[in-house]
Amino acid sequence: MVASSAVSGKWKLQGYDAFEGGPDAFYPIEGEHDSEDQAREAARACIADLEKTQPSSSSGGQPGIQDRIYIVSPDGRKKRFLG
Repeated sequence: MVASSAVSGKWKLQGYDAFEGGPDAFYPIEGEHDSEDQAREAARACIADLEKTQPSSSSGGQPGIQDRIYIVSPDGRKKRFLG
């Protein structure tokens, strides 16, 4: 799956509202990262925040309705971050 945003040379994150679902459920997460490792570190922090606002015990976690986090490479390819 390729993101529709312009190529910037930076790694980015996108969230996905699993409760809403569908192609319009993606949303940008603030920040740009110089490397995949930096993006992965930021994605880990996003998952930790989701656990506070959408606990696995009530949302079903990543397989359930908890929002999902994607890492977007500089060429626009999206890959779901699973931790």
